[in-house]
Amino acid sequence: MTLLAKYYVPGLAVEDHSIKVPLDWRDSDPGKGFAGESLSLFYRVVTAPEHVHDDLPLLVFLQGGPGGAGPRPLNPSSDGWIAEAIKHFRIVLPDQRGTGRSSCVDSNVMGNIEGAHRQAEYLKAFLAGSIVRDFEHLRRTEFGGRKWVTLGQSYGGFLTLAYLSLYPEGLSASFTMGGIPHIPANAREVYEHTFPRMVQKTHLYYRRYPQDVDRVAAVADKLSARKGKAAITLPNGDPLSVERLQTLGRDFGMQPGPERLHWLMDTAFTAGDDSAKSRSPLSDRFLESVMETTSSNALYWPLQEFIYADGELEEPIGWAAQQVRDEHPEFDARHRPLLFTGEAVFPWMFEQEKALRPFKAAVEELMGDTRFGKIYDTTQLKRNEVPLQAAVYFDDLYVDSGMQLDMLSRVGNSHAWVTNEYQHDGLFVGPDVFDHLYRQALDRGDLKGLR
Repeated sequence: MTLLAKYYVPGLAVEDHSIKVPLDWRDSDPGKGFAGESLSLFYRVVTAPEHVHDDLPLLVFLQGGPGGAGPRPLNPSSDGWIAEAIKHFRIVLPDQRGTGRSSCVDSNVMGNIEGAHRQAEYLKAFLAGSIVRDFEHLRRTEFGGRKWVTLGQSYGGFLTLAYLSLYPEGLSASFTMGGIPHIPANAREVYEHTFPRMVQKTHLYYRRYPQDVDRVAAVADKLSARKGKAAITLPNGDPLSVERLQTLGRDFGMQPGPERLHWLMDTAFTAGDDSAKSRSPLSDRFLESVMETTSSNALYWPLQEFIYADGELEEPIGWAAQQVRDEHPEFDARHRPLLFTGEAVFPWMFEQEKALRPFKAAVEELMGDTRFGKIYDTTQLKRNEVPLQAAVYFDDLYVDSGMQLDMLSRVGNSHAWVTNEYQHDGLFVGPDVFDHLYRQALDRGDLKGLR
């Protein structure tokens, strides 16, 4: 292993490592040598201090996203699940290609690639097929080909089914939380389920905090009245539009998302008295919070709809979320009470957000493309023998529970735990979700072969 550092954070022994992987896997196989341009793949190995010298089975974490880096734990409990997992496993925390300390993709990198087509082809190299091949290469070269358990959160569930399709021989068991994709994948189908749910989530928010109906409307009215050169701007210089305000609803699928938005709106105006809000400026604290909440990692929005691209598409994705939104006039920026949008990418983002503008031409190119790497093998998934335990959150805002259950019915040796006790981030709120799935798999004998 290419060891970079060894150290401790409270309650955890940590090792930092990095290896090289090919930018383009099309002419290479995991575990073998490769030529051409390469990327750095960074990963951490985390162990309970009392188990540093023990030969524990391996668990690799498949981070949500797209474009999400691995966790940076402060202690065993800071990410919820790790406190329980380190009792049983040595944990591998990769930074997926393009994120964290792996070779990063951001506006600087995109600005150095000439031409929309070349940029688009470059971005394709950061989707699930490449990520899974990176991890399989890591397993074969750095861990001696030893089988490991995967733990997939959200988009990590998409990676799990890709892994089970491409390299099932590398896995001894898999866990997923809120992330089973529906196959055949279809972005528009996903948003046809999630936009009506956002209507419900918004109305639930307003019923819980009725005073926010007027406060949100007052902010939206103020933003509507200030456009163009007179637009209200965020601390980074981006204009704050009503559409960007609406994206605060992406937090409604997390715990405690509605409460976070309520307290954010509580500080919206410099005048504490609601009667003065029409004349009051928006507070610096509010603008900074909106900027931080609505900004994301560099690959999250550019790749958002292409996680549903699997092989040769019948038709281009073509801004699926915007298509569905256009069919729901209640999401118009002038509608009151103002409705919030969820985890969805829109064309305006690549015009209004400075960090996303360098991606605009490439994303436009990809929206009209139909040629993507094949990542799912439904025949292989049907005959799958690797034990798969999935937590399906019944009220999941982002990944429809019905679609997840339909897909799991077509995956061999899969088991679903359906619950409405948690939101999409249930894995991170404490050890219970991981512990529940682990105990279920243990009781069925699905983990008896671990070493």
